[in-house]
Amino acid sequence: MKQIYAYIKGLDYGQDIGPLIKAFFRDCEVKTINSEEAEEEKKREEAKIKRGHGQIEAPLIVGTFNFLLNDRDFSVDAEVYDKKSSANEDFSQNPEFTYVNEGDPDRRMYRNHLHRALYRILSELSGRTLPWGTLTGVRPTKQVLDMRQRGCSASEIISHYENEYLASPEKAKLALRVTENEMRLLEGLTFDDTYSLYIGVPFCPSICLYCSFSSYPYEKYKAYAEPYVNALLHEIEATAEIMKNKRLISIYFGGGTPTTLTAEQLRTVIRKIKECFDLKDLREWTVEAGRPDSITRDKLAVLKEEGVTRISVNPQTMQQRTLDLIGRRHTVDDVLQAFALARECGFDNINMDLIAGLNGETLEDFKDTLRQVGELEPDSVTVHTLAVKRAARLNAEMETYADSLSTETGLMTEYAEKFMNEKGYEPYYLYRQKNMSENLENVGYAKPGKEGLYNVLIMEECHTIAACGPGASSKLVRSDEVFGNGFLNEAEDGEYKVRKIERTENVKSVKDYVERTEEMIERKRKLFSDLK
Repeated sequence: MKQIYAYIKGLDYGQDIGPLIKAFFRDCEVKTINSEEAEEEKKREEAKIKRGHGQIEAPLIVGTFNFLLNDRDFSVDAEVYDKKSSANEDFSQNPEFTYVNEGDPDRRMYRNHLHRALYRILSELSGRTLPWGTLTGVRPTKQVLDMRQRGCSASEIISHYENEYLASPEKAKLALRVTENEMRLLEGLTFDDTYSLYIGVPFCPSICLYCSFSSYPYEKYKAYAEPYVNALLHEIEATAEIMKNKRLISIYFGGGTPTTLTAEQLRTVIRKIKECFDLKDLREWTVEAGRPDSITRDKLAVLKEEGVTRISVNPQTMQQRTLDLIGRRHTVDDVLQAFALARECGFDNINMDLIAGLNGETLEDFKDTLRQVGELEPDSVTVHTLAVKRAARLNAEMETYADSLSTETGLMTEYAEKFMNEKGYEPYYLYRQKNMSENLENVGYAKPGKEGLYNVLIMEECHTIAACGPGASSKLVRSDEVFGNGFLNEAEDGEYKVRKIERTENVKSVKDYVERTEEMIERKRKLFSDLK
């Protein structure tokens, strides 16, 4: 893989500009170096590559970014790929604006000026534009929510996204539409006294080419299944005691693939939850059944009998050659049979996951996948964009697969939005990941009333989550506000401040989890120690 070493002089924004550089130069690994001794650092990095470490043949591309702030002008000079460019941002309309240090509330404004100038340079050097402009974060809808609750109109929000972040009008409108559906879904819901429960199952039938989750192939690790379940039961019981003063409104089983567990193991875990938690306020119980080759009638029967309200049957694609390439062990016919079986068992809220941009697929392939999925009439469809994650086998073996990466991913997501709209689905949640193909996004579409509540709660970070299982992340959101006053807290001076969020994570290794369950419980006990 090619490498860009970005030597930054004049500012402390390396963490911010690294993702933006990477978005333009997708086939490069980007490392930002911010140091008074940048030249010395450069020599050390070059020497490190020359010594090997598996990167002897990787071409070194040096990008130098010099930032200069004058009284009314902010400029960037850059050299990347042996090309030079420069850009500036005019501060004349903000005469009181000056450079601020880390932690100052005006720092975002300063960063946005930097991003716009850098974006123009990178766009010129690469010959590309990005659909989300300078936005590189996971949650691009957050500011739409903020602005909506400050009374901004739709046109003001769209204009803000185009001018402040250089986002395309299409993406600005998508973010606005998603946010309006989120607000409808969450209207009247209080956050200070409620929480959700996440259960992580670390096993899968096989590990997909693009996967970077903490999951283990079941056949190889099945000896850990029973010890894992026993440890999980203990953690569930302790978590119920820790969270006893809050109301549980949603449960989500994720992974991994929860249905790699046996029917009896699933029943045991679910009944433990029903035994330990008060479910009178529960609005939704989702189990991400996921892989069609893990779905059986007896497992579906257990889920239905025990009160699960929403499941997923995830084909990712309906092209058999792609399924074979990416390491899925199911067939297209398996998808059809699993979906039909779920309907027979009485599930009336079924999600299906698809991925745009999978290796070797064309726009016509993706259209055919959407056609086949559309004929099944699932209650919701989540359209993911392929993300080449650092820990995935696809990234490690990129030289093998680089030529098969799709070049039509943007056209696929555009077509998906149109197709889902025509079928009566509304976009209701949206998020992004690092290293996404063509700098795009993941969008959940649903028929009215079939949205996944947990998806919105976790994406907008407005809600406390207690999580159990290997790699699970618990999150405490501190707020006394309800949705009517927004996802933000309003201070006495009228300014809005983001809710305070604290996290703790369980160990990822299933072996470590089994051996250190008490430690995981203690982490949660400490995080939620002052709940009343």
